[in-house]
Amino acid sequence: MPLAFEPPYSSLSRRDADLAARGFALLRASDVGAWLEADARSLDRLHGAWNDLPADGYLRDGGHYRRRRHSCCVVEAGQVTEAPHRAHWQPLEYNALHGGMQRWFEPVQEATRSDPLWRRILVQVGEAVSALHGPRPWYVEAHPFRIDTTDGIGRPTPEGAHRDGVDLVAVFMLERHGIKGGESRVFEAEGPSGQRFTLTEPWSLLLLDDARVIHETTPIQPLVPGELGWRDTLVLTYRRSGFQGD
Repeated sequence: MPLAFEPPYSSLSRRDADLAARGFALLRASDVGAWLEADARSLDRLHGAWNDLPADGYLRDGGHYRRRRHSCCVVEAGQVTEAPHRAHWQPLEYNALHGGMQRWFEPVQEATRSDPLWRRILVQVGEAVSALHGPRPWYVEAHPFRIDTTDGIGRPTPEGAHRDGVDLVAVFMLERHGIKGGESRVFEAEGPSGQRFTLTEPWSLLLLDDARVIHETTPIQPLVPGELGWRDTLVLTYRRSGFQGD
């Protein structure tokens, strides 16, 4: 069996305290379901949209292993306001591989954006970042990802260990299908400590205080040579004062 490191889960009641104390919190799928008041049917319905993600045409390593969409909104006081579709932009300081360029991805489909569970996710994560940094308008970028083994290897973070230049990063693990690898690594940005673990539970959640920790995910490979495998995630970033690139 491939080596997997046991995730250092937080309880739902300890989520905010652990996020504040160590810069990250990891929730089990059962706690995420309770937090979102979501049953398996509604989670599966939302995840169905990952079967229609366009290829990422901006990969500078020449790969064909990433499919994604992108949409933006503002979350404040329990309300979600959609923002006009925009390019995803990061400075080179945070993304040495793809920074400094405008990347226009296809938007998250309207059926997904109007799904009550999608909007509840945006609001609930907004409450978590407000508990950490104080309530305010949060500028949110949503990234549904599928990393697959089309090239024999897939890279969830081709830019390597990094920060995103935001206040909070939320990584929902949706599915691992026929793969090995994909180990999550979280390190102190200003210290020696780090954690490594493998997210395996569908709808488990990793919350990261982006100013305090650096994160990456190791490459994936197919469990069975020649058979396609993939790793589905939903990555949300929350930033005060505006979207990057404004």
